[in-house]
Amino acid sequence: MYSTADFKKGLKIELDGQPYVIIDFLHVKPGKGGAFVRTKLKNLVTGRVLDQTFRSGERVKKPDLEEREMQFLYRDGQDFVMMDTETYEQLSLTPEQMGEAALFLPENLTVKVLFFNKQPVAVELPLAVELTVAETEPGVRGDTASGGSKPATLETGAVIQVPLFINVGDRVRVDTRTGTYLERAK
Repeated sequence: MYSTADFKKGLKIELDGQPYVIIDFLHVKPGKGGAFVRTKLKNLVTGRVLDQTFRSGERVKKPDLEEREMQFLYRDGQDFVMMDTETYEQLSLTPEQMGEAALFLPENLTVKVLFFNKQPVAVELPLAVELTVAETEPGVRGDTASGGSKPATLETGAVIQVPLFINVGDRVRVDTRTGTYLERAK
């Protein structure tokens, strides 16, 4: 069990039999009455965001989550085929189960897959991944004074903003939490 004093961003809790992750929280101590905690929770199964208020000191259950390292092998139509790195068992995940992770998932990348009651519910990517730029407009010479950027389509189909000096075929590091360009890969 977790107390409201344990709340932090990224903490996974169980509420009404569903697993949630805390996106944001705020401890509030009003002038009158008891303290409380306002939270913004994301359902790990459906992806819906919920605003929930807890009384200070209230306890919530710890979800029955299992985390397994899996390697992304290939796409089979719409589905993503993953392989457990310990048992070599293969598993097919739908785009809904992949969520935002599908945008930045190159082949052979090892990720963490969360299971709730033996069912896959979420995929956690590394903080940054290296991807190849598949399509972008050439940078115009002399446009660098403003430090501008341009859209680039990556090998996975994701579109991000990159600096003007990035060209087709360049490898770039992308922050998977925000979907932003970090640097040119070595």
